[in-house]
Amino acid sequence: MMQKHYDAASIEKEMQQLWEENDIYSYRYDNQKQTYSIDTPPPTVSGQLHIGHIFSYTQAEIIARFKRMHGYNVFYPFGFDDNGLPTERLVEKEYHLLARNLSREEMTTKCTEVAQKYEHEFTSLWKSMGFSVDWNLQYETINSTTTRISQRLFLDLVKKGKAYTKEAPVLWCTECQTSIAQAELETVEKDTSFNYIPFEVDNEQLIVATTRPELLYGVVALFINSQDSRYKKYIGKKAITPLYKHEIPILGDDNVELDKGTGTVMCATFGDITDTKWYDKYQLPYKKVILPNGTIDNEIPFIGGLRVEKAREIIIEELVKQNLLIKQETMTHLVASHERCGKSVEIIPSKQWYIDILTDKDRYLQAADEINWHPISMKNRYISWVQNLKWDWCISRQRYFGVPIPIWYCKKCGAVILPQEKDLPINPLGETPKTICKCGGTTFIPETAVMDTWATSSITPQINRKWHEHDERLELEIPMSLRTQAHEIIRTWAFYTIVRSLYHTGKLPWKDIMISGFVLAKKGEKISKSKNNGKLSPKTLITEHSADALRYWAANTKLGADTFFSESELMPSKRFMNKLWNASKFSFMHLQDFDKNLLLCKNKPHLLPADKWILERINQTMLTCTKLLDQYEIGLARHEIDDLFWKDFCDDYLEIVKDRLYKPHIHGEKERCAAQYTIYYALLNILKLYAIYIPHQTEYIYQSFFRVYEKCISIHLMEWKINEEINNSILGFGIELKRVLGEIRKYKSENNLSMKTELKEFIIITDAIYIDYFIRESKDIKACGTIGDLIINTR
Repeated sequence: MMQKHYDAASIEKEMQQLWEENDIYSYRYDNQKQTYSIDTPPPTVSGQLHIGHIFSYTQAEIIARFKRMHGYNVFYPFGFDDNGLPTERLVEKEYHLLARNLSREEMTTKCTEVAQKYEHEFTSLWKSMGFSVDWNLQYETINSTTTRISQRLFLDLVKKGKAYTKEAPVLWCTECQTSIAQAELETVEKDTSFNYIPFEVDNEQLIVATTRPELLYGVVALFINSQDSRYKKYIGKKAITPLYKHEIPILGDDNVELDKGTGTVMCATFGDITDTKWYDKYQLPYKKVILPNGTIDNEIPFIGGLRVEKAREIIIEELVKQNLLIKQETMTHLVASHERCGKSVEIIPSKQWYIDILTDKDRYLQAADEINWHPISMKNRYISWVQNLKWDWCISRQRYFGVPIPIWYCKKCGAVILPQEKDLPINPLGETPKTICKCGGTTFIPETAVMDTWATSSITPQINRKWHEHDERLELEIPMSLRTQAHEIIRTWAFYTIVRSLYHTGKLPWKDIMISGFVLAKKGEKISKSKNNGKLSPKTLITEHSADALRYWAANTKLGADTFFSESELMPSKRFMNKLWNASKFSFMHLQDFDKNLLLCKNKPHLLPADKWILERINQTMLTCTKLLDQYEIGLARHEIDDLFWKDFCDDYLEIVKDRLYKPHIHGEKERCAAQYTIYYALLNILKLYAIYIPHQTEYIYQSFFRVYEKCISIHLMEWKINEEINNSILGFGIELKRVLGEIRKYKSENNLSMKTELKEFIIITDAIYIDYFIRESKDIKACGTIGDLIINTR
């Protein structure tokens, strides 16, 4: 029997235990059903999860449940992105230390401990949300298996010529003291100044406007647009830099913007990406200014040893002192910063490992058309990113906790030495090659860098398959069925995974990609761990409001749309769950003497038109929701179910059969059996529809009554059974019936009559095709509306 009130706290734990004990959500390797595989985002182990994670991960989990109830054998794994800079920063925060003050071994040990702690907490949270994950499929991005797969695929890229090492200007975070990739950049607006500075050319002043005067020592050329009539006479001449008196060439290049600054641009090593292009194109010399730790080289006069911001301040003071600052304009411009720490990014020369992504841009653009994007608008973000790629993907990081790059260099000739695949995983710092170099060298220098965390996260389809492992999941096909993720990592996780899959398999990584929106704390600001603006933790919200309430809320929006969150947003969830609970209790009260034989087709009772209508209405909703959910529109589908439950089932159907249920001596025993049969299947199918959204409450209601009648041990192993042929006639009658009931209620309300007040006569005017339905349903209508005489006429 159901409790009087729904106790979510105890019931949710009870249902989770039921699912775990009966292995409800395991992927069945020997199953004959078609596999539906989900490439789930491994959350970064960098602190506490927030409501934004609940929002996006729940939307994906709803799809897993939907596909399972549509007859698929669902492969639904969960991973943790525990390697890389985010984990290191978490360790620094928790232990109040700096990674650079520890040995790699010490830092790795602490990172492992912290990662395991948070992974346990994350797992507990996802389980408390009722996630139908097969936890036997769990992976981490730095365990021995994943490291071996990651290194194996890296070597595959090296052998194919797609991974290479070179000394070149690289994006560098001076705070994290590591190279980074273009995808890790964020642009932020900053207030700065345009400083107008005179360079000397043939005893004349050639004015240059710059925001980076601290790079004056590193200026190696001035550039002028060859079409600029104002200055083209200077092209080919020499200029003298202010303060440092270096002689530098003046060159012409059509990429100089005519309307920016003065039209003359200084090229320093390195201020921005344009500097690096000119550096390569014109074979310019390199002058070292900024060091990897973010300070100015000690040898540079005026500013040596200072950090960049202070150096800029001092050099401007010196320019003023020597009357070399012509004028200064305040401006706001976009500055590239590192998304991990928010610090401005510099460009310095460094030897790094890269994956070639610029050569095959056309293939990546073609992939955009071959993948199904949900919503379709997100495809444009991907295309824009690919079109604007400027750098190959730098995958090496000068950090501690990451997958080691499995490479040595011959000390004698500098050749790259690869390990044998059978020896993976390896740490080159603690191991040596088992072969000698081709040059005969036997002494080797280990690669000290580790891989970018995205270099491993980008191979999650291969990790899920256990690519080329002895226990490879050969039945898990690539492309996988679905990738779920948020839209801010289209440029990283989505793009990189497409690149890696095409390089390693020649195939796309997945058929569909489902992109969720953000949860906003206030207009335009997403909730995030770094901003610390998620006021209530998911754990607290679950304790106070229930997991199902959060899940129901998470399915409220159109796919890809951002939403706001406050605790008040959970009130509709609670009202709905209370309504479902009470509707179920009412139904079960009238099903206590339910004849199980009625479930057999041969003993199916003769249904009245209202009974046929609600069952057909449920079938219609299942069909509509299936189409919506196949497009991953979980919010739109939920609203369809809500309309069915609140309006059709509760407001109208239960009201119209109530008298028939209570008074079989008036309506007839067979007619009551028809209502019981209808309520049984209507409620069961409504529960099945809602099961993907609120798994705990629907399971408990199912176990409280339906389990003794049905074969399935869990409602979540049942399937949505849909008749593709819609009976439009009975659905049309249902619309007319709802109209009539509404008119009766409206008439009584407008005339200040109680709903129980009898109307001596009520006239129904309807289409001819519905006359017979209304005649057969007249007894229910009269009882529901408290009507004496019911007159039914055609229009």
